[in-house]
Amino acid sequence: MNKTSLLIGTSLASLTLTTPAFARDGISIVGSSTVFPFATVVAERFGRTTDFPTPKIESTGSGGGLKLFCSGIGVDTPDITNASRRIKASELQMCEDNGVTNVVEVLIGYDGIAIANSVEANPLELSRENLFLALAKNVPNPDGEGLVPNPYTTWSQIDANLPEASIEVLGPPPTSGTRDAFVELVMEEGCASFEAIEALEDDAKDAACATMREDGRYVEAGENDNLIVQKLEANPNALGIFGYSFLDQNSDKVHSSMIDGVAADFDTIADGSYPVSRPLYFYVKGQHVGTVPGIAEYLAEFTSEGSIGEDGYLADKGMIPLPADARAEVAAAATELQSVQLN
Repeated sequence: MNKTSLLIGTSLASLTLTTPAFARDGISIVGSSTVFPFATVVAERFGRTTDFPTPKIESTGSGGGLKLFCSGIGVDTPDITNASRRIKASELQMCEDNGVTNVVEVLIGYDGIAIANSVEANPLELSRENLFLALAKNVPNPDGEGLVPNPYTTWSQIDANLPEASIEVLGPPPTSGTRDAFVELVMEEGCASFEAIEALEDDAKDAACATMREDGRYVEAGENDNLIVQKLEANPNALGIFGYSFLDQNSDKVHSSMIDGVAADFDTIADGSYPVSRPLYFYVKGQHVGTVPGIAEYLAEFTSEGSIGEDGYLADKGMIPLPADARAEVAAAATELQSVQLN
């Protein structure tokens, strides 16, 4: 090898080692199954109306998506992750530890978690206490003090006003933001009224409130909410847990149970009267903006009034819009690539 060739080879090797290999010409997105249908609509419109390729989106669950997102910088890592809950401090620290130092948070709207069943069966009227007793691994002993492995096999054993049908609930796995939100908004709220649980030490109390039963009454149905809807059609006695948008899009097949006297619909989620509602987010790797083509433009499309506004196309898909002033703040933060700050 001559001297000139050696110099060129050394320079190329140096460039490869010091510059991230951003070979992708399209945006890579992972994360929440709940946000997935909204992001898909935006991505498809983005692909049709711009010169950029349609972003690739994978439904990995909120936790799984954040783990991939925070794994580092470069072509082999996602640019954006969708989440049906806010990023945790531990996840933000994982990002920082792996060199992801500019995490941009985009709050896009609100969603309710529906507890639904087939339209072939009557909707149930449930309290969060009922749901805790039906789904927790350990519950207060019906015959005395302390906790026991969950003995309930039918809804009527929990409340005589409920049907004698077997308890069978299809829901998300631990990697899902919907599961996290369900635990926080239903299980933890439902267990709070039991003295036997309130008397426990904090760690034991947290475990009792958050741990789902594993005896087949609660069935982890993966990240595919459409699959849950199909299973509810096949079994009218079963209940399913998924985002309101799937309830809205499948209203000919499933309907909402009443939770503490309120059914999940657009108005009850928007006014806050439905007790099981939560915010929806996506997170952007600021360090990829300007390097992977189209990220800034995708952000502009997703945060536009035509997308997340009251009359935007995502409202037609079941997303509950933010108030106008909040939408303006979100759009500004996305444009300026402001790093998320957790309180």
